Amino acid sequence: MARSKEFDIDNVLGKAMNVFWQQGYEKTSMQDLVTGMGIHKRSMYDTFGDKHTLYMKAIDRYVQNTSAKMEEQVKEAASAKGAIRQLFELILQMAEMDPKGCLLVNTAVELSYHDPEAAARVNEAFLNTEQLIEKLLLDGQASGEISSRRPAADLAAYLHNALVGLRVMVKTTRDVDKLQGIIDTTLVVLD
Repeated sequence: MARSKEFDIDNVLGKAMNVFWQQGYEKTSMQDLVTGMGIHKRSMYDTFGDKHTLYMKAIDRYVQNTSAKMEEQVKEAASAKGAIRQLFELILQMAEMDPKGCLLVNTAVELSYHDPEAAARVNEAFLNTEQLIEKLLLDGQASGEISSRRPAADLAAYLHNALVGLRVMVKTTRDVDKLQGIIDTTLVVLD
């Protein structure tokens, strides 16, 4: 008879995600994962597979969590411009409570050149965020709130690039005024 799991899989995956987020893929050893997850090595392998498979599951978990936060921020905004600003503000809020920066950006920098599966996950998540921004831009352009001088797709690519840059900046500075100034300057393009 098979033994039942003696741990909450979702909780343990969240712990693995945080270990990878703080240390990166290459610098995280199996012992780091076992310690951080609070489970036995055999249980980790039986439940999640090898280190790379666990990392991909951790990325999926991160994307799911981040996407849910973004969707929530967008829903609460009173306007398209407000929703876009909320996406940028979310990066500052997340930097206060989570490990600094973005697991996707970390993965893009560390792995995407030599790991096609990691690159595909990052690209898909980035594309989804860019499409969310484009939808908000189209809504704002349709209502006249956002200038139609530039195509929404071009603006979305620009704003997503700035959003990724902000995700990097929160790792390097605690100067909230500087970060807020970056957001304000970036969003001038919407006028």
